[in-house]
Amino acid sequence: MGEVNQKDIEQNIPVQTEGGLSDAIEKLECRDINQAKVLYKLACETLRNVNAWGKVSNVTLSVFRLYDKGGNIINRSVQQGDFIRIDVPGPGLIIGKGYDWVRVEQITESFLADGEELSIQVRPSCCPFTNGKRTAHFLSPSATSTFQVRRVNLRLYIEEHARNEKANLQTGNCIDNLRNAIIGTAARLGFSYPQWKSLVSGIMNLTSQKKI
Repeated sequence: MGEVNQKDIEQNIPVQTEGGLSDAIEKLECRDINQAKVLYKLACETLRNVNAWGKVSNVTLSVFRLYDKGGNIINRSVQQGDFIRIDVPGPGLIIGKGYDWVRVEQITESFLADGEELSIQVRPSCCPFTNGKRTAHFLSPSATSTFQVRRVNLRLYIEEHARNEKANLQTGNCIDNLRNAIIGTAARLGFSYPQWKSLVSGIMNLTSQKKI
């Protein structure tokens, strides 16, 4: 895990109040400011391409698919309000039509005193093409994942910060509740970390291979 200022980590990330948390961080030292700025933009483009997350990851543990607000499959960069369908290992959710779902609730781009940052925050949500309102994810809606690309002078950081992770036991379905109790508890103990570490490492590896 790369070293990073704690104040920088906390920017645009929800406060931890309950459940589990984790931080997956990769760092690259660039040779000059031009390379740092170009690689930052390339890393942001890769992070925004949600449909490629599974391929980009060093180890494919889950498959991701982007949907718009109307529940339609889309092939573009992620936007605020989109849904992400996640195919995790093991049995899927009945209320999620076999999948887990999150919604992109916030995308922010910030200029820092010594750099710049892209932050994408997602939260467990309902399935977009059902009439149900219950959360279709193994984690409760209090949980968040915040994905960030940050340039601080010549240093490039790619990160994922999980906060307030606890099992979702309010699906309205006994089978789904049992499934979530198992997977959600595992997530709180670090089940999700390998997936996100693999993703941030994969994005960093792909970015660092570019010849600038």
